[in-house]
Amino acid sequence: MTGPDAASAPVDTSRPHPARVYDWWLGGKDNYPVDEELARRILAADDTAVRGARANRRFMQRAVRTVAEAGVRQFLDIGTGIPTEPNLHQVAQGVAPEARVVYADNDPIVLRHAEALLHGSAEGATEYVHADVRDPDTILRLAGECLDFDRPVALSLVALTHYLDDAVDGDDVYGLLKRYVDVLAPGSHLILSQVTPDLNPEAVGRAAALFARGGTPFHPRPLAEFARFFDGLELLGPGVIPVIGWRPDPEDVAVHAEGIVPVYAGVARKP
Repeated sequence: MTGPDAASAPVDTSRPHPARVYDWWLGGKDNYPVDEELARRILAADDTAVRGARANRRFMQRAVRTVAEAGVRQFLDIGTGIPTEPNLHQVAQGVAPEARVVYADNDPIVLRHAEALLHGSAEGATEYVHADVRDPDTILRLAGECLDFDRPVALSLVALTHYLDDAVDGDDVYGLLKRYVDVLAPGSHLILSQVTPDLNPEAVGRAAALFARGGTPFHPRPLAEFARFFDGLELLGPGVIPVIGWRPDPEDVAVHAEGIVPVYAGVARKP
């Protein structure tokens, strides 16, 4: 399972890609000079960037563990990014070895890593879809080859919605997410995090401008706009909150002392 024309998808090294910029912030090696240049410029303008990337990874791990412990055994992770251990499937299958996971991303670099990462996994337990979040029909159709949408699924879009325009292919970004949520069975969960201007407006504004000049849309959203993604769903405690404060582990409490992380996070259940 990969997606249309995945094998021939070219790697564009002339423009930075969010997954590769994120990889640089996390200390990875799967990025190009154009990605590193933008990552360094953003970090110079907003010194929370690396903390935010790391906090998002830790939030993903805590949220996935929480949902798996609640009994969810299927996961659809969109905007996967370049693998950084522990990956989502490792967290989910660490709680429940039978858990099934489908990753989706649009970067050919992620595709190549996914193929290597998933080689040798239990057949059908972890799959990858090469497609863009703006193409829900393709992602849901291919993910449906591995996941049973008549049973609960955890839909994860961690650090992705701030890269989506308010208008997406004739639909607003809320309508786009609703298309995914609408196909989920009751008992499914939505896991989200998003950069916000609320906690550090000047630095986040500078970062957004640099992303835009690099050709990447970037839309930090205030609390009310981010919380709207969860309309119609039941928020898990502690609700929508700065990412470090969402059910922190002891190491997250220590990290909080490093400074502000201008990211909101939340997890909600579909009734």
